Amino acid sequence: MQIEQIYTGCLAQGAYYITSNGEAAIIDPLREVQPYLDRLERDNVKLKYIFETHFHADFVSGHLDLSKATAAPIVYGPTAKPTFEAIIATDGQEFILGDIKIKALHTPGHTMESTTYLLIDKNSKEHAIFSGDTLFIGDVGRPDLAQKAASMTQEQLAGILFHSLRDKIMTLPDDVIVYPAHGAGSACGKNMSKETVSTIGNQKETNYALRANMTEDEFIKEVTDGLLPPPAYFGMNVAMNKQGYESFETVLNNGMRAIDVNDFEAVVEETGALILDTRKNGAFAKGFIPQSINIGIEGDFAPWVGALIGDVKQPIILVTEIGQEEESVTRLSRVGFDNLIGHLNGGFEAWKKEAKEIDTINRITAEEFAKEIKIGESKVVDIRKDSEYSAEHVEDAFSKPLSSINDWIKDIDPKEPFFLHCAGGYRSMIAASILQARGFRNFKEIEGGFNAIAKTELPKTDFVCQSKILSK
Repeated sequence: MQIEQIYTGCLAQGAYYITSNGEAAIIDPLREVQPYLDRLERDNVKLKYIFETHFHADFVSGHLDLSKATAAPIVYGPTAKPTFEAIIATDGQEFILGDIKIKALHTPGHTMESTTYLLIDKNSKEHAIFSGDTLFIGDVGRPDLAQKAASMTQEQLAGILFHSLRDKIMTLPDDVIVYPAHGAGSACGKNMSKETVSTIGNQKETNYALRANMTEDEFIKEVTDGLLPPPAYFGMNVAMNKQGYESFETVLNNGMRAIDVNDFEAVVEETGALILDTRKNGAFAKGFIPQSINIGIEGDFAPWVGALIGDVKQPIILVTEIGQEEESVTRLSRVGFDNLIGHLNGGFEAWKKEAKEIDTINRITAEEFAKEIKIGESKVVDIRKDSEYSAEHVEDAFSKPLSSINDWIKDIDPKEPFFLHCAGGYRSMIAASILQARGFRNFKEIEGGFNAIAKTELPKTDFVCQSKILSK
């Protein structure tokens, strides 16, 4: 028996590859399935099952393409109603895989079809669970995403999750290994650990939601407290996972279409495409195609695309570093952004060579910022998460998280200058590109963000004034 966790950092997502005696199963596969097919061939094993823990909201699964390529059936838990052919397991149903068994444990709460898969080894020992978004390391799945589909409140779903955890998971032996679908950084929970593997016993000791003697009311209150609104693309990804989607190969072929510099502007105009520049923030600041949005491929690319662009049907044209075209297309497909028109042939350097119009971002160093700012007079917009801001921030700075920029951007006075920063420059360049695309040029973005600012002598504080708002 072999179990391999295939973890994708940019999505904080764990897929699982399991083999036993010539047969294999894959749990929650990523959109691009060729690496799985290559692995199956290399290991000389036959894919027998594709297990889905639930209808994922934060990424598009590769279940359909993988099933088409291998003829392996897709397995969902009870109550799932996909529009394609699948095995809908009953609670407790066992699937034979070589010398081992995989048992479906219906664990609703995060979603109503959510199912945990229990691996029972050849000695009939309960060995591991693949818990999907029901149980994370340090947290449990948020119970607010399936409210509409389940016709329930988040509190009702949380109550169901409470019983799923206590009746189906916490009753398992303490040495059972826990393999979750996500780790820290995912929007599917709020308190996930950076660790991606644990045990039932460890989680009973350290996970707040599995606390001994915890009442159902306490659980509901704590699990629902502090939930941020889900990213806009979540519902669209659920629909794609449930109803089907274009094959990855089709999406890849579309995204790999090279658009000549001299045709680029006409194509943008005709298609209404958003120009998405995936280069590093430092390169983008020095020059980019006007109206481009910068979300760097080397950061949390896919989640930020999903959170800020929102509509997966939005036409997109890519500007990338040479050689990063396919990676950019692949990462976009993982979160369902399939309407790719193509990419700029030759990248930004080709645009420059043709002497086309170029825009820049007014980026300054932290040292320049420290010299220019006047505490109490200058406006500073800190776009880090609330938790980062609360820990420490520039005195008198405004907390305006990037995730809600589409809400607070309307409060910006286009005539009043301000400074803009995040933690290291990645998120602030995203914000700067959005601001500039919408006509705001009255700001300076700070290179290196708060990490660099913290090394200056500027006064900092951990006091949070919630009444602060940006003046019109």
